[in-house]
Amino acid sequence: MIANREIRLAARPVGEPALSNFSLAATEVPDLAEGQILVRNTWMSVDPYMRGRMDDVESYIPPFELDAPMDGSAVGEVVASRSAGIAVGATVAHFAGWREYAVVEAAAATVVDTALAPAEAYLGALGTTGLTAYAALTEVAPVRQGDVVFVSAAAGAVGSVAGQLARKLGAAKVIGSAGGPLKAKRVVEEFGFDAAIDYREGSLAARLAEAAPDGVDVYVDNVGGDHLVAAIDALRHGGRIAMVGAISAANATAPIPGPANLFSLAHKDATLRGMLVNSYFHLFPEWIGKAAGWLADGSLHTKLTVVDGIEHAPAAFLDLMRGGNVGKMLVRL
Repeated sequence: MIANREIRLAARPVGEPALSNFSLAATEVPDLAEGQILVRNTWMSVDPYMRGRMDDVESYIPPFELDAPMDGSAVGEVVASRSAGIAVGATVAHFAGWREYAVVEAAAATVVDTALAPAEAYLGALGTTGLTAYAALTEVAPVRQGDVVFVSAAAGAVGSVAGQLARKLGAAKVIGSAGGPLKAKRVVEEFGFDAAIDYREGSLAARLAEAAPDGVDVYVDNVGGDHLVAAIDALRHGGRIAMVGAISAANATAPIPGPANLFSLAHKDATLRGMLVNSYFHLFPEWIGKAAGWLADGSLHTKLTVVDGIEHAPAAFLDLMRGGNVGKMLVRL
C-alpha cells in the first residue's frame, strides 16, 4: 500500500476561512479497479471559487464534504494503470487535487502534452484559467476592434491573461486594477496593460475616469462590489460586461446588495452577462491551439506564485483570497 496525504475540510468557515478549517490526513491508496489510474500529483491549483464550496449551500458545483478529501484541478504522472487508454508514465490533468496520490477514473483524466508546454501550464494559461479569459472576451463580452477594455484583479490568473488577450483581439486600450502599487506596476510592465489602477489608493471611479475619459466598452469583472459599480458608470453605449467572479464578496456573511446603478445598463443598451467556464469547455481545443503558440513565442506572459508541499495548500489558498499572488497560485507536490 502507498502512503498518501490529503487535505480535508475540518469545519465550515463563517466569514474569512482560517487554517483551523482544514486538516491534513494520512491515508493509504486503495487498489485500482478496472478502468482506473493512479496519479502521483505534481501540481495542484487553489482557486477563488473553492471558497463557495466550503459553504453548505446549493450551487453549480457540490459543496465540499466535511472530513473528506477536498478536490480541484491537478496534474500529475500516472504511476499505475488498469486502463488500456492511459499508460504508466503519461502526464494527466484531472479534478482530484488536494492530495499527493489520486485514484482517478481514466475517463475523467486528460492526457496532456508536456512537449507543448510544462505540466503546470495546464492548470494556468492552458487550463480553465486561460479558457475563462478567452470565453469572456470572445463569447460573453466580445472585444471589438478599437475597444477600451477594463479588467479587475488584473494581476491575478484570469485577469493577467484577459488583458493580454484583449489586445490580441483588437482592443485599443487596456486598463487593469490591482491591489497595491507594486502589483499595479507589474500589470503594466509585465502584462502589457496601458494603465493600471491601484484600487487601494483614492477613488476607484475617479481613477477609472482618468484612465478612460471617454468610457469603456468591455469590463471583465473578477471582483464585483465597487468595481462593478464603477464599471457600469463608465460603460459606453452598447458596452459589455462579463461577470467572471466577485471575490470582494467571497467571505460575506449576509446577502450583498446589487449595484444601485444597475438599471443604467438599459439606458446604455448594454449587457451584463454571467458565465461559468464549464459551459465553454468546447472551446478548449481552439484556445489551447492559440495559447500554446503564444506561450512558445513569448507573446503571452504568465506568472506563477508557487507554494511547496501539500501541508501548505491551505495557507496558499488563504493567501490567494487575500491577494497574495501574482498570476496563478499553484501548490507543487
